[in-house]
Amino acid sequence: MADIRMERLADLIVNYSVSAQKGQEIFIIGPTISYPMIEQLYKYVLLAKAYPTVIFLDERLDDIQFRYGEDHQLQHVPLLSRHAVEEADILIRVKAERNPRHLANVETGKIAKNVASRREISDIMSERIRKGELSWNLVPFPTESMAQEGSMNLMDYEDFVYKACFAHVDEPKKEWMKVSEHQQKIVDYLGRKSELRYVGEDTDITFAIKGRIWINADGKKNMPDGEVFTGPLEDSAEGTIRFTYPAIYSGNEVEDIRLTFKKGVVTEARARKGEELLRQMVGLDEGSNRVGEVAIGTNYEVTQFTKDMLFDEKMGGTIHMALGRGIPETGSEIMSAIHWDMLKDMRKGGKIFADGELFYENGKFLI
Repeated sequence: MADIRMERLADLIVNYSVSAQKGQEIFIIGPTISYPMIEQLYKYVLLAKAYPTVIFLDERLDDIQFRYGEDHQLQHVPLLSRHAVEEADILIRVKAERNPRHLANVETGKIAKNVASRREISDIMSERIRKGELSWNLVPFPTESMAQEGSMNLMDYEDFVYKACFAHVDEPKKEWMKVSEHQQKIVDYLGRKSELRYVGEDTDITFAIKGRIWINADGKKNMPDGEVFTGPLEDSAEGTIRFTYPAIYSGNEVEDIRLTFKKGVVTEARARKGEELLRQMVGLDEGSNRVGEVAIGTNYEVTQFTKDMLFDEKMGGTIHMALGRGIPETGSEIMSAIHWDMLKDMRKGGKIFADGELFYENGKFLI
């Protein structure tokens, strides 16, 4: 019998997050280990009278690809992946891992080449999202290895996951509607401002945000959710930022990242660990050295760092910033093969100003 919290979560995704409608083509994509969650999503898509298609993945195939694949194969775009982003009305991606570090020993150059190949898929998705032709959601399925990464046993991690999604209550949708109402007040405030400034430990950086759209991330794209974000003007980032938590890419941890920007471009990139990968990602393409997103986490049910950005970027009391591809809905025009989120704790002395007005301090909103 399925965990009732998993059923609630699947129902929430299909009937709230993506609002599935009769006749829509819905692709459910996830690793084989997440079958119980995929099964529930499949059921609720059918109950919504839409058309589900399932694409199973397995990270062991990725391991084989990186060991035996030649450059032209690592850079190839699979036809099924292209078809999904070109034809689906809705994409639901299930995030689950047997081994979050399975790519940790892969040569960073191979990872960079493989990531670059996704640019085409990212561009198609961004354009269809911009036109309102495609919606999507990313949802977790807890596994032993993900619990281990988060320094929890599986039962505690399951509690953590479902609580962060409000699937531990009878009617999760009502909770997310409350979140949406609260965050809308913040979005309305920031939407009237022209400049954003982050100040904290080894950090003082400003972004121009005039005319950009702030997004109320209330569970429609990610689950769990809980953040407000926008894409700053492409040439506006000025200053330095130091990230508190490791940034993780393909199982590789990059620690103590410090970035300096001038006229929107990274001019200096340093890290205590993983600096080579950081530099390769920053230099990957014409958009990977710019800021595609600035954001503030608002989900105070995410109570600890888990090394999974699906949760960590939502953590109340933190801010994050993404290098690379911007979110089209915000007005950002940055295109890149990467969208790499990096996280900073603001609970000890962190401040955020909007047009010079202090509105956030020590991890809490003042408005």
